[in-house]
Amino acid sequence: MTSPAERQVISAKQARGLILILGILTAFGPMSIDMYLPSLPAMAADLGAPVSGVQMTLSSFFIGMGLGQMFFGPLSDRFGRRPLLLVGIALYVVTSAFCALAGGIEMLIGLRLLQALGGSAASVIARAMVRDFFTGDEAARVMSLIMLVMGAAPLLAPIVGGYVLLWFDWRGIFWVLTGFGLLCFLLTLIFVRESHPFDRRARHGLVGMLGVYGRVLCHRSAMGYLLANATAYSGMFAYFAGSPFVFIEVYGVAAEDYGYLFACNVIALMSVSFLNARLVTRLGAHRLFAIAVRIIAIVGIVLLVNAITGFGGLPGLVIPLLVYVGSLSMIGANAMALALDRFPQAAGSVSALSGGLMFAVGALSAGAVGLFHDGSALAMAAVITATGLGALTAQICLTRDDS
Repeated sequence: MTSPAERQVISAKQARGLILILGILTAFGPMSIDMYLPSLPAMAADLGAPVSGVQMTLSSFFIGMGLGQMFFGPLSDRFGRRPLLLVGIALYVVTSAFCALAGGIEMLIGLRLLQALGGSAASVIARAMVRDFFTGDEAARVMSLIMLVMGAAPLLAPIVGGYVLLWFDWRGIFWVLTGFGLLCFLLTLIFVRESHPFDRRARHGLVGMLGVYGRVLCHRSAMGYLLANATAYSGMFAYFAGSPFVFIEVYGVAAEDYGYLFACNVIALMSVSFLNARLVTRLGAHRLFAIAVRIIAIVGIVLLVNAITGFGGLPGLVIPLLVYVGSLSMIGANAMALALDRFPQAAGSVSALSGGLMFAVGALSAGAVGLFHDGSALAMAAVITATGLGALTAQICLTRDDS
């Protein structure tokens, strides 16, 4: 565990500003995914692409986010956070503009991969910077606050995307994302200082970086937290892939109204983030993590039963999804803090491995929803149920001894 003397010291005012900016930087994933969800049916029609092809633009983004974090995380341990952060954001800006100009679904799938590679730098490095400044339950509290700030992105993004689609077309959404990337580049350039000084940086090369991954992979409880977190969040990726078609095409929700249904889940996520920040210093990160994992396993089963029977109609799907997504903020903040605390000198690598696992499993989940899509909610519900039970299995088998 890192001692206070080894960590960067900042004032309370600086901490508040840092949390705000890091929250914005961690929003690259939600902004790039959620804003264009309402446009998926329209995109399929405009490009003459099948549903599975359009859903591949999600899967390729998830793969890019996972691979990019595995790359940028350990490099930030070796070369520092800020330069790599700026390089990644610049790549995101350029590829977002090219996405707006894409002429076919194959080109868009490839560009989404590159866009995600750039955006992944912000996501992984922002989490590592939290560990540069905070530790233990305090780090879990800050993670919750960052998720609270980040929650504004998925709250607003699908609503904005729906109205951009109404007023322009799906290409306008990528121009908005280009502007978001430029804003983040300027914020980083002006306000974010280096948090990982030279004397604390890893000295190993490529082989050493892989060795760090090996040590984390062999650490029972750290991997338990990372696997449970990745599996739980992959349920949300299944929701991303399936809900636009289920809500818009099956239940007749207007594209511009889709964002309001999505916003209900985000409000739940932000509310639980706030609750977690208040409770974690009293109850402990592990206890809250274990409770939340059990909740998503139970509501996943409820969701599947409702999808099979049709019980409750649209509310019968929306309400369990609300509970599932809200619980993810309690899982993510606590699991990340607990895993990072076991490898304080390799925060970038641990954060990268966490993101890599999350988006790898997420890509599989989204792909499974597209592969088994049958014009109903069943594929989405089945995959989400599997992810909830998988997270519970990882928590019980690998982290129970930490309680």
